[in-house]
Amino acid sequence: MAKDAELLRRTSLLDGLSADAVSLLLASGRFVRFKAGETVMREGEESDTMYLFLEGDVDVTKNLTLKISGKGFGHAEKSMTRLRAGSAPVFGEMSMFGDEPRSATVSAASDCVLFEVTRRSFEAICERDPRLGLELTRRIAVMLASRVRKGNDDVLKLSTALSIALSR
Repeated sequence: MAKDAELLRRTSLLDGLSADAVSLLLASGRFVRFKAGETVMREGEESDTMYLFLEGDVDVTKNLTLKISGKGFGHAEKSMTRLRAGSAPVFGEMSMFGDEPRSATVSAASDCVLFEVTRRSFEAICERDPRLGLELTRRIAVMLASRVRKGNDDVLKLSTALSIALSR
């Protein structure tokens, strides 16, 4: 457990926070482990938890509806990205701020160590230490804004490629 706590302290989401702030967070969540191949969360499920990503790799996938020639429509799972613990400090965070179902499936690509925080415990942190709550929310917002920017760039690239392909 001490090794897990040290992993939590080193995550970029908590970089520069006081020892008291990290201790409060430690007391507000729990460490969870997933073996390679296990599903962490499933697209469409209801949940109110986010995960601080401490160790390992995960695959993020989404279900797609595809037209199958002459046979109607079918479904396939499309791999969106692989995340590595050091490059993505948190995932599942959208469920902290809304009541929509999970937007993607996340599966452990290797053995993973995560720190799970529920909406209720996050709100308790915000009530107990509003400065910490604001700082964590700001850091998550910066990360989400970066993901939206990347998504916008990806949509533009795909739209351009589709336009070129259709013009031939």
